[in-house]
Amino acid sequence: MNISITRFLLLTASLALIGCSGMTDDLDPTKNWSASKIYSEAKAQMLDGNYEQAAKLYESLQTRYPYGIYSQQAELEQIYSYYKQGEKASAISEADRFIKAHPNHPGVDYAYYMKGLANFDDDLGLFGVYSPDDLAQRDTKPYKEAFETFKELVTRFPQSKYTPDATVRMRYIVNALAKGNVIMARYYYKRQAYLAAVDRAKEVITQYSRSPQAEEALYIMAKSYQAMHLTQLADDTLRVLNQDFPNSKFLKNKPSINTPWWKKII
Repeated sequence: MNISITRFLLLTASLALIGCSGMTDDLDPTKNWSASKIYSEAKAQMLDGNYEQAAKLYESLQTRYPYGIYSQQAELEQIYSYYKQGEKASAISEADRFIKAHPNHPGVDYAYYMKGLANFDDDLGLFGVYSPDDLAQRDTKPYKEAFETFKELVTRFPQSKYTPDATVRMRYIVNALAKGNVIMARYYYKRQAYLAAVDRAKEVITQYSRSPQAEEALYIMAKSYQAMHLTQLADDTLRVLNQDFPNSKFLKNKPSINTPWWKKII
């Protein structure tokens, strides 16, 4: 039998015994292990993809040897083990705890990065497969928290090796959130819920003004204002669109000299 598999099976059985109620510390095979040995075994389990077993060992290490470099490194790697198990709340909690306890640790940038990843869920491309009804109910708070965490990482640790990836993810989040609001603005406009359409479009303009979706958001705002007979607001919004996006596809029609130019566009 493969050595790593044998080791895994033995350790799994041992840790199972540890977790059983009524079992004493005498049954813990790691009872007399040093911090370095527990850490090495936990690391080996991580490399083998046995994240649950690695997490138990990291917990044991932190309990028995709460001080020192092994314990601090175990805290960092515990974040990853939770993340890989899909326990995102635990990963975030562990990252927060590490950041608070070790704000000047050389690896604290990693804690920020993993916290951001735990909030950042791109399994479905944020809004890629969601209908407008889904979007209306979808909680965007985790993505906004991911953005803020990545932003803090990039600001505090511009030279970190995790900063380039965090920057890319920040850009992705901004564009995805803006896109989600534009999709909802379109949806509300088609349902003649013009005020709701304006609110969604306005959020793009105020919060994600640099995203590619700002162009369409301005256009939807203008259309909604016109539908509500708010002529001056429609005029002002289209002038902003013309100023910020002079080559916009939404401005391809030319107005006649005697007709307000926005009336030819809507």
